Amino acid sequence: MDLHSIIKRPLVTEKGTIVREMHNQYMFEVSPVATKYQIRTAIESMFKVHVEDVRTINVRGKIKRVGQSYGKRSNWKKVYVTLRQGEKLEIFEGV
Repeated sequence: MDLHSIIKRPLVTEKGTIVREMHNQYMFEVSPVATKYQIRTAIESMFKVHVEDVRTINVRGKIKRVGQSYGKRSNWKKVYVTLRQGEKLEIFEGV
Protein backbone atom coordinates (compact mmCIF):
# COMPACT_ATOMS: atom_id res chain seq x y z
CA MET A 1 0.00 0.00 0.00
CA ASP A 2 1.02 3.58 -0.60
CA LEU A 3 1.96 5.63 2.49
CA HIS A 4 -0.66 8.27 1.76
CA SER A 5 -3.37 5.64 1.31
CA ILE A 6 -2.59 4.18 4.76
CA ILE A 7 -2.77 7.48 6.69
CA LYS A 8 -5.95 9.31 5.65
CA ARG A 9 -5.96 12.33 7.98
CA PRO A 10 -4.96 13.49 11.45
CA LEU A 11 -7.75 13.73 14.00
CA VAL A 12 -7.79 17.08 15.81
CA THR A 13 -10.30 16.81 18.65
CA GLU A 14 -10.51 17.94 22.24
CA LYS A 15 -9.77 14.42 23.47
CA GLY A 16 -6.87 14.16 21.04
CA THR A 17 -5.36 17.38 22.39
CA ILE A 18 -5.52 16.11 25.98
CA VAL A 19 -3.98 12.75 25.04
CA ARG A 20 -1.25 14.49 23.05
CA GLU A 21 -0.26 16.75 25.95
CA MET A 22 -0.40 14.07 28.66
CA HIS A 23 0.90 10.94 26.91
CA ASN A 24 2.66 12.14 23.73
CA GLN A 25 0.10 10.26 21.59
CA TYR A 26 -1.35 11.36 18.26
CA MET A 27 -4.62 10.28 16.65
CA PHE A 28 -5.10 9.50 12.95
CA GLU A 29 -7.78 8.08 10.71
CA VAL A 30 -6.26 5.22 8.73
CA SER A 31 -7.28 2.71 6.10
CA PRO A 32 -9.48 -0.07 7.54
CA VAL A 33 -7.23 -2.77 6.11
CA ALA A 34 -3.92 -1.31 7.37
CA THR A 35 -1.96 -3.32 9.93
CA LYS A 36 -0.10 -1.95 12.95
CA TYR A 37 3.24 -2.58 11.26
CA GLN A 38 2.19 -0.71 8.09
CA ILE A 39 0.93 2.22 10.18
CA ARG A 40 4.19 2.34 12.17
CA THR A 41 6.38 2.38 9.06
CA ALA A 42 4.15 4.96 7.34
CA ILE A 43 4.31 7.38 10.32
CA GLU A 44 8.06 6.92 10.76
CA SER A 45 8.86 7.49 7.10
CA MET A 46 6.41 10.39 6.53
CA PHE A 47 7.27 12.42 9.64
CA LYS A 48 10.83 11.22 10.44
CA VAL A 49 10.02 10.24 14.06
CA HIS A 50 10.37 7.06 16.12
CA VAL A 51 7.14 5.27 17.04
CA GLU A 52 7.00 3.36 20.33
CA ASP A 53 3.43 2.00 20.27
CA VAL A 54 0.46 1.75 17.91
CA ARG A 55 -3.10 1.12 19.17
CA THR A 56 -5.92 0.64 16.68
CA ILE A 57 -9.68 0.99 17.14
CA ASN A 58 -12.38 0.01 14.67
CA VAL A 59 -15.11 2.65 14.91
CA ARG A 60 -18.58 1.54 13.88
CA GLY A 61 -20.61 3.93 11.76
CA LYS A 62 -23.65 5.51 13.37
CA ILE A 63 -27.17 4.91 12.14
CA LYS A 64 -28.76 8.22 11.18
CA ARG A 65 -32.31 9.10 10.32
CA VAL A 66 -33.41 11.63 7.72
CA GLY A 67 -37.19 11.94 7.62
CA GLN A 68 -38.68 8.46 7.36
CA SER A 69 -35.60 6.74 5.96
CA TYR A 70 -32.55 5.43 7.79
CA GLY A 71 -28.97 5.49 6.66
CA LYS A 72 -25.63 4.35 8.05
CA ARG A 73 -22.30 6.13 8.13
CA SER A 74 -19.24 4.17 7.06
CA ASN A 75 -17.13 2.19 9.49
CA TRP A 76 -13.59 3.53 9.92
CA LYS A 77 -10.36 2.84 11.78
CA LYS A 78 -8.76 5.17 14.33
CA VAL A 79 -5.20 4.81 15.57
CA TYR A 80 -3.32 6.17 18.59
CA VAL A 81 0.41 6.51 17.88
CA THR A 82 2.80 6.94 20.83
CA LEU A 83 6.08 8.65 19.98
CA ARG A 84 9.45 8.40 21.68
CA GLN A 85 9.95 10.79 24.61
CA GLY A 86 10.91 14.29 23.44
CA GLU A 87 9.64 13.88 19.87
CA LYS A 88 6.56 15.59 18.42
CA LEU A 89 4.76 16.03 15.12
CA GLU A 90 4.79 19.53 13.67
CA ILE A 91 1.43 19.17 11.91
CA PHE A 92 -0.36 19.26 15.28
CA GLU A 93 1.51 22.28 16.68
CA GLY A 94 -0.33 25.60 16.52
CA VAL A 95 -3.73 23.99 15.90
